[in-house]
Order: sequence, then structure tokens, then C-alpha cells
Amino acid sequence: MSRMKVREYETAERLHRVAIGLLRTLRQEDSKTGLSPPRLSALSVLVFGGARSISALAAAEDVQIPSMSRLVKEMERGGLIRRSADPADCRVSLVQATAKGRRIMMKGRDLRLTRLMKALSGLDPAERRTLAEASKILQEIF
Repeated sequence: MSRMKVREYETAERLHRVAIGLLRTLRQEDSKTGLSPPRLSALSVLVFGGARSISALAAAEDVQIPSMSRLVKEMERGGLIRRSADPADCRVSLVQATAKGRRIMMKGRDLRLTRLMKALSGLDPAERRTLAEASKILQEIF
């Protein structure tokens, strides 16, 4: 492997390790929302991605439709989401977040961001600028 490829591999490995660690750390904040990880994840898709069919939501969450149907029923009972007829096809129902669901999702997002901001506050200004630039680059490639 060339020296450049070795560096790319090492960088990719470090980014992977950091991404996993970051997700695990931020998930600790999710428990404060009172929702299970699957509910919070599905709600996130609806809040930030908009209404969609159960099959589209299942595909976005990489689960089977029957599993998503059960989750949707539970979330609907909890007042987190509601169903409505798809204007393009009345045989299909769309699910969307309710105001309560959006509030809980935004609370979870705020908790995660607060945790991140606390970690960033311990860095010096040059390190924060470097991370700001790196986050822009990562956003562009993903």
C-alpha cells in the first residue's frame, strides 16, 4: 500500500472510530426524551424529512414494514405522530409528526447540541475553527 493510501486508511479509521464514539456519547442524551431509540429515530425522519408512507419510513429506517407498522401504531397512541390520506393515492396513508412529536424531537436535538457545545467549549479557538472547517468538508462529502 502506498504511503498516501496508508494515510487515507488511517484517517478513515480514525474518523470511523470518532463517529462511533460521538454517536454513543450523544445517545446518552436521547434517554432524557423518554423515547426508545427506534421511536426517536423514526420521529427524526418525520420531523426533519417530512411526512411519508409507512413503507417509505420503513425503508428510511432499514426495517421491515410490519415492524414499522407496529412502531407507528405505538407512536400514534402516544400522540407523537398522526396518519392522513395521501392526496396522490387515497389507498396510502402518510404519517407525520404531531406538535408533541416535534417538541420532543427538538428537545432531544437541543440536548445533543448542548452536549457537543460543552465538549467544544474546552477547546482553544484554533481547534474550534479547525473542527468548524472539517465539519463543512464532511458535510460536503456526505
